[in-house]
Amino acid sequence: MTDRLEIGVVTNDIYTREDAEFLTTAGVLPAQRIVGVETGGCPHTAIRDDVSMNALAIEELERREGPLELVFVESGGDNLAASFSPELVDASIYVVDVAGGDKVPRKGGPGVTRSELLVVNKVDLAPMVGADLTVMEGDARRLRKRAPVVMASVARGDGMEEVESWVETAARHRRWEPAVSEVRPEVEHRHARGSGHAHGGPLHRNGGG
Repeated sequence: MTDRLEIGVVTNDIYTREDAEFLTTAGVLPAQRIVGVETGGCPHTAIRDDVSMNALAIEELERREGPLELVFVESGGDNLAASFSPELVDASIYVVDVAGGDKVPRKGGPGVTRSELLVVNKVDLAPMVGADLTVMEGDARRLRKRAPVVMASVARGDGMEEVESWVETAARHRRWEPAVSEVRPEVEHRHARGSGHAHGGPLHRNGGG
């Protein structure tokens, strides 16, 4: 999407900037568009409880690079309790790993139930780990009601067009199904303040305050 949107990335690690360095080495974005935050503690705290480090990183990124249309804020780690503060992100993408077993979606947690998009990744590994994809998808859709679920294999590219389309629509038009556990009478009017095993991949839409 870099040829269609002005994009930046903020990564979260405890004591290193390994994820930021990985993205820089991969050349997905110019190095100056990638900021690595060293949280000094659980990265989930820095995207949920005290978001100040990430908020400052986003502000610095936009001060340096100019207005951005889309900022991804990353928080890694297997934690079903992880969620992004609405003070930090406009929308969140939560990714669960098939290798964790088909029980993962039905365990719920805010990442599964509250994220605007849920991605079940590594579907190609299901036969190797004895996971039933039908069970995973059914449980996820039951818990999430109308909110979307994508069954994907990032390594193979399966499902990525759907993810890309969702992200671009959210970035350009601020349109998505509401998270099932939140009350939002008008999705378009939600707070515009700026932004994923379970990985969170949130969206920060420029222009909030």
